[in-house]
Amino acid sequence: MDDSVPVMLIATTDPTSRRVLGDELRRRYGADYEVLACAGHAHGRAVLEGLRRWNRQVALILGCYGPADRGGLDFLRRAYGFHPAAKRGVVVTWGDFASAPTVFRAIGQGYAELVIIRPERSRDEEFHGAITDALDDWHLAQGVGFEAVRLIGEVGDERTHMLRDSLSRNHIPVGFHPVGSETAQRTLESLGLRDPLMPVMVLEFTASPIVLENPSDLEIAEAMGVTRPPPADKIFDVVVVGAGPSGLATAVYASSEGLSTMVVEGEAVGGQAGTSSLIRNYPGFSRGVSGAHLAYRSFHQAWTLGTDFLFMRKVEGVRVDGALYAVSISDGSVVRCRTVVVATGVDYRRLGIPQLEGLVGRGVFYGATVSEAPSMAGKHVCVVGGGNSAGQAALHLAKYAKQVTLLVRGPTLSVSMSEYLISQLEATRNVAIRYSTVIVGARDQDGFLAAVKVAASGPDATPSDEIEAGGLFVLIGSAPRTSWLPDTVERDPAGFLRTGASRDVSDAGSSKSERAPLTLETSMPGIFAIGDVRAGSIKRVATAVGDGATVVSMLHTYLAESPTPGEAAAPKELPGDVRSN
Repeated sequence: MDDSVPVMLIATTDPTSRRVLGDELRRRYGADYEVLACAGHAHGRAVLEGLRRWNRQVALILGCYGPADRGGLDFLRRAYGFHPAAKRGVVVTWGDFASAPTVFRAIGQGYAELVIIRPERSRDEEFHGAITDALDDWHLAQGVGFEAVRLIGEVGDERTHMLRDSLSRNHIPVGFHPVGSETAQRTLESLGLRDPLMPVMVLEFTASPIVLENPSDLEIAEAMGVTRPPPADKIFDVVVVGAGPSGLATAVYASSEGLSTMVVEGEAVGGQAGTSSLIRNYPGFSRGVSGAHLAYRSFHQAWTLGTDFLFMRKVEGVRVDGALYAVSISDGSVVRCRTVVVATGVDYRRLGIPQLEGLVGRGVFYGATVSEAPSMAGKHVCVVGGGNSAGQAALHLAKYAKQVTLLVRGPTLSVSMSEYLISQLEATRNVAIRYSTVIVGARDQDGFLAAVKVAASGPDATPSDEIEAGGLFVLIGSAPRTSWLPDTVERDPAGFLRTGASRDVSDAGSSKSERAPLTLETSMPGIFAIGDVRAGSIKRVATAVGDGATVVSMLHTYLAESPTPGEAAAPKELPGDVRSN
């Protein structure tokens, strides 16, 4: 077997499960993976050790738990140390409900990522659906396979890092090749480029490859050709600003209910949720789902329902234009609409330490754990933050890094992080948590991050020690993206948008309406705010999606009663299923 072929490994003392699983996997995946079935856990560990020594990629490790094999969970826990990037699944038999509490507890502690029911018949598509989902997530994390876009740039260049992250989050297969590598040199020579401006992007999927030297976001968007500005005379019922979970949910429901919808996104679909390697607490995904996959599926759903998208373009302002709103786009175009939904979410707060800001892209990253995790192999890594995003980042990085240290400003995680994540962090051997700790400085080597300086949190903090760190991932706080909105849109002291009853109607600067404000409506009639950018919102993916679904019923109400910012129009009938879903 070719050494470049990934491995799928099964280890169980149950001969029936070993035969069934081996036969099913070889029949369905044998052309693309080497399937190894080991007779026992000691044998499985020995094979995994050998595969690690030979630098073989392991995509999936399966163990069993049930009356015929009680050692599978411990095997999976130990397997993490051999191949932490591999997906691990515990296989159970249908009807063995007595084993469920033990298996679920082990999953919560990080022994494995998913539970799979053993196939009891040929062509068991539920079983294979679980397997293919796991393999899809593994491939996405590895960044291997088809290169729709070839990116050549300097390691540590901030612009190159941003492009890698943006392309990955937008589900565009990208291959990165550092300047000076054999592939990079060969590519540049074949294109006749002797001294190009870096980074260089080559669009391999076009009939004749398109070459872009140090391109702007707008140049990339135009070259991709996926989305283009609408005709100047087109008027949308709603423009959604931001393609995070709340914005995409709005697009899905609005388009499905007959509203002409435009979504403008300046970075990547999914927002902060799109950077999460595995979301375990989103309803309906018992095996968990990566933020990138969840975002891409929502985008594709909205797209097929008729939503127009403008990617890699930002909204720079909104103003009343007669009976409509005019939304100014960064490419110079203007989109006219009857309502606006602000779903811009938040940015991670910057640390503001000059030593670290000078190393962004060269060891210091704000978010970007999925795209940068493979490059952290064998390094010591620090993650700053106490929320779910920081916990998910630490667990994902632990699959590649030698050691991960989570730095938490507060004395506990219980008030800011889900319990299942805390349990997994505590159970992961190469993750350490340091409470009541802040970063106060850094040390670099040859222009790249080498260590971070930390201190006890508090007003009199002084440097206490230094932590070796080849990577620092910052996922702290929330800075709402609202600077593009006019001052007449009310904000709370932190900059989040007030809506509904939270509006300060006594504020003389408010745009007032004769009617009571709708629940998600801002101080400008017809402009709504949803998701993380809304004051008082709960920072969870499910609640953001709930906002996106809820606001559509308010759009119908607004368009029917007061369809434009400045004047009345004929009521618009509600679709029959507005309240049914």
